[in-house]
Amino acid sequence: MSLDTLTASTSFELEVKKSRFLAHAAPVATPEAALAFFAETSQREATHNCWAYRIGEHCRFSDDNEPAGTAGRPILAAIDGQHCDRVCVLVIRWFGGIKLGAGGLARAYGGSAAECLRRAERAPIVEFAQATLHCPFEHIGTVHMLLATHEAAKTGERFDADGVTLNIELPATRLPALAATLRDATRGQVTPERAP
Repeated sequence: MSLDTLTASTSFELEVKKSRFLAHAAPVATPEAALAFFAETSQREATHNCWAYRIGEHCRFSDDNEPAGTAGRPILAAIDGQHCDRVCVLVIRWFGGIKLGAGGLARAYGGSAAECLRRAERAPIVEFAQATLHCPFEHIGTVHMLLATHEAAKTGERFDADGVTLNIELPATRLPALAATLRDATRGQVTPERAP
């Protein structure tokens, strides 16, 4: 299953039995960026500022003094349930005087986070691969044309007596097709090697 990230920050507000829940979601690249977002966006006068983030294998959440498992974990479950990555969600609660119980809290936190993510503008996460290839001078024009048609960007080049060594970056899913096309077009003289 492909994962999405957000293209911009977004918010969603929900009221449940007079308690106000305000969810803020944002794209983030690092855990430090997520924690900075929470620090900047949290409302000190609110009753609770609960949050979660998912960045690849890295995830964390906070219940901020709500009963354990009723806030942060449902927010993280909403992120995963919406198939998002590189995302953080903060849900701010202002207590309205009526207790919601553990199930009610989990539904309110998880539901506001999920709806916030559903309404957000999203984009698929594209994994990129780096590769190196050596190209004899006679094939330089062909190779450059094929790189462009396979969405490969040149990140470096080094000339020697036999041709040029190119460092390229492209969507990982396109590398096998590029390799096959280059081999065919150059009679096996140009084969990209994926960088570790």
